[in-house]
Amino acid sequence: MSSRISPTNELTRSIAELDALIEETLLASRLDALKTLERSEDVDLLALAAEEAARFDRCVEGHSITVRGDAGLLRRMIRNLLDNARRHGGGATRIQVGAKAEGTAQLVVEDHGQGIAEADRERVFEPFYRAAGARSAVRGFGLGLAIVRQIARAHGGDVSYAPLASGGSRFTVTLSNKP
Repeated sequence: MSSRISPTNELTRSIAELDALIEETLLASRLDALKTLERSEDVDLLALAAEEAARFDRCVEGHSITVRGDAGLLRRMIRNLLDNARRHGGGATRIQVGAKAEGTAQLVVEDHGQGIAEADRERVFEPFYRAAGARSAVRGFGLGLAIVRQIARAHGGDVSYAPLASGGSRFTVTLSNKP
């Protein structure tokens, strides 16, 4: 049995990748131009994270916390973090939601991947940047974490990276939960 990919399957895969790149690029451009959120509603961050985590066969721990924002964008932010953990860290090992301080909500996603080199830790949030180890190991466009940052900032927050002492990565998103 041959392990070659048929030209039809290769073409279908290439078109799907191109479609995904266009979608990610358009979203990043839209977020860049966004001055205020187009939709704003009360969103239960724990419930939203639990829904997305279930797609990745993961559980979420924490406390229910309501943030004001665009549920679709927040869902995309969480999905991008979980997809990033799956691609680069063998899947998220811990997902936690809760209050960081009065007026802020926090979402933490951890994995047990190889982590990110110190020189790349801030650059991974730049559009189209891919760390050296990720370029050859995993398919992608380098937009996932840039979109996470754009969405977090559109919601009055930010995202940061920290290495885990045991190896792996911790991405922490802090959002405003003020009405």
